[in-house]
Amino acid sequence: MNALSVAPGSGPLRGLVGDLRQLAYVRGAELQDGPERGMRVLMFSTGGGLDFWVLADRSMDIGPLSWRGVPVAWQHPGGYCAPGLLNERSDGDTGIERALGGYLVTCGLDNARQPRNGLPLHGTLPMSPARILGFGEDWDAPVPVLFAEGEVTTAHLSGACFRLHRRIEAPIGRGLVRIVDRVENIGPEEAVMQILYHTNFGFPAMGPDTHVQLNGRSILDGDDSGADGAGHGIRCHDSGPGPFVARLERAGGDGWAGVSVTLMGSGERLPVFQTWRDARANRNILSLEPSNCPRGVDGKSVGGTILAPGGIWTNSIDHSFADPSASRAKGA
Repeated sequence: MNALSVAPGSGPLRGLVGDLRQLAYVRGAELQDGPERGMRVLMFSTGGGLDFWVLADRSMDIGPLSWRGVPVAWQHPGGYCAPGLLNERSDGDTGIERALGGYLVTCGLDNARQPRNGLPLHGTLPMSPARILGFGEDWDAPVPVLFAEGEVTTAHLSGACFRLHRRIEAPIGRGLVRIVDRVENIGPEEAVMQILYHTNFGFPAMGPDTHVQLNGRSILDGDDSGADGAGHGIRCHDSGPGPFVARLERAGGDGWAGVSVTLMGSGERLPVFQTWRDARANRNILSLEPSNCPRGVDGKSVGGTILAPGGIWTNSIDHSFADPSASRAKGA
């Protein structure tokens, strides 16, 4: 049994170490080389096998993520480019494709998919720096937790104005990360808010024997992802009326341990569950993408959540990580 699961935050545990950060921590750092130079990151290590970076300068999305030493997140060839070096409106409003990497890229809040109405691919949120309000370890909470909290504002005086308040929590000693979002319309007029949680899996989590289920129904077996002749494709599913449960699992192979990842969220808040697969060589990426808006036949987002001035939309998604044998033993 993991010692952290016995009595985290207790007096006896504190007496076993000189500093509790020996067991679990959040540390702030700044990347120093190449196009990532100057990028602020918050490094989480839960002490339970889950390690990941929160990219403070990229809307508090999640970059590298590993579970018990197994890499889970897909990484872009260009790494985690600092926002000041990338223009999302370049390349015909598809500039985000020069840096679309990491475990989580939150698309929105003015546009979620293909460019439309002068807005770039995936909107203006992904490359927006956050104002960090706080981060650290709370060992005295009822469930001891690592956390980070911040705000990201995307505002145009003649268009939509939104502020995202994000809190990321990771219980100490466990394989869980919770993302809690609060979006407010801070403009003077009604606006349509779109959001899509682009959750990216690469090798070894993504292989020919990877399986994905949504609410107990298989939506992907191996490379059967609706890929077109170019090796990539998109499918959209109904998240269901209540909570949705999506599970990606790979038993392991190629010398790598297996992994099971479960996403749990609200089907009311995120009624569309989209999958995107690029199976080409040097790509091999699978994205699970819960969203609040449908995808049109032209690849553009349709509709979204209408927020009046001062209107608020809230959402929470849990990402839990386990060994495949453990998830099967629980009847998952």
